[in-house]
Amino acid sequence: MATNEIIKPVDVDITGNSIIINWDDGHRGIYPHRMLRLRCPCASCVEEMTGRALLNPDAVPQDVRALDQMAVGQYALQFLWSDTHYTGIYTYRVLRAACTCIPCNEGRARQP
Repeated sequence: MATNEIIKPVDVDITGNSIIINWDDGHRGIYPHRMLRLRCPCASCVEEMTGRALLNPDAVPQDVRALDQMAVGQYALQFLWSDTHYTGIYTYRVLRAACTCIPCNEGRARQP
């Protein structure tokens, strides 16, 4: 895949203990529900001008789950969370960077 092409999901499974995204480059991304909810990039959760977190993690239930998901254009996913939050748009780039699979975690650990 060329470096300027956007890597896109081919399948998104929200039914398990984590959200699993299979990407068109063959990568299988793993995203715990609550971790992804706490990283919501919407204006209610992150101050737009500074990037400062506004979301109180204690206000998000430990058992929060994605109940549904949908594509936003050709660049992002949006989730409907069990705490009724649904305004966050997660770009594919943000999702790939948040992957918690072993190879991705090892790659981040090697970075200076």
